[in-house]
Amino acid sequence: RPGRLRVIRKGVLDPTPLGPLPAMLATGLGGLLDVSLHPRFAENRLIYMTYSKPGTRGGGDATTAVMRARWDGGTTLANVEDILVADAYHGYPGAPQGIGPASGSYGSRLAWDANGLLYVTLGDRNYPPASQNTQSHIGKILRIRDDGTVPPDNPFVGKPDYKPEIYSLGHRNPLGLYFHPVTGELWSTEEGPQGGDELNLIKAGK
Repeated sequence: RPGRLRVIRKGVLDPTPLGPLPAMLATGLGGLLDVSLHPRFAENRLIYMTYSKPGTRGGGDATTAVMRARWDGGTTLANVEDILVADAYHGYPGAPQGIGPASGSYGSRLAWDANGLLYVTLGDRNYPPASQNTQSHIGKILRIRDDGTVPPDNPFVGKPDYKPEIYSLGHRNPLGLYFHPVTGELWSTEEGPQGGDELNLIKAGK
């Protein structure tokens, strides 16, 4: 959770963490959030991680970032870089208050579609109004290429009041994301604040 990435080899936990990894704000539900291999990992050795990236305004200021690195099987990660830093900074002193601490509800699950595009979930950080703000990544599912750029067929590309990475919006805390292996449908499980959990069929622009 505080940013130690470990490997299990033949059922045994390797005691040496992989690195280097960037600083993470490991408070509340923040930290190292998800890890996923590129669909062509056997060829390109690329590994992707999401984490709570500290901001500059103090307090619990943080956003969600997608980091990419190359891993050749040893203990060192190469070419470590953020390919997406979400416009989702929240928790700084004076930030609007919601239904709980800003250190919660990061969401952050990764899933790849059949075309090699990456889907990233972001929670509402316990501030529900931001989920409906189309100029924020908070409370959204994003769709990006494997280098972090925006696919031209994203549903809101070219609409000035929308972030082009947005694939769907209005989410609370999506902690599960999965493509159906037969139909190709994208499904998400979403955690409610006091119950009210949801299983959602995700559709572009909805």
